[in-house]
Amino acid sequence: MAFDKRDIKRQKKRLQLRYGLEEPNKLGFTEDISATGIFIKTPVVMDPGKILFVEFRLADASTILVKGRIMWAKRVPQSLLGKVKGGMGVHILSFERGEEEYRQLCLRWRR
Repeated sequence: MAFDKRDIKRQKKRLQLRYGLEEPNKLGFTEDISATGIFIKTPVVMDPGKILFVEFRLADASTILVKGRIMWAKRVPQSLLGKVKGGMGVHILSFERGEEEYRQLCLRWRR
């Protein structure tokens, strides 16, 4: 039986986002988030080890911009994306903008 080695509680929540290597220009969705990472559900994955920018635009018009490292990636055809877990696990390195809003988002989804 495998155990999850992460100590941080991840919250399952779908939120639209944009991501990219130079700028956030590709569309994706969260499957879950935590204080230290994000799982991006997308058929367009990039190689582990790459630095990625992830941008969330919240309902109140605030923006969160995160810089993170891709820790793992699994390519899945778009037609199977709803049935098979595909996308990228991203470890947050820093916040370019909106750190407090992101922390509040994680806390709000816990309830």
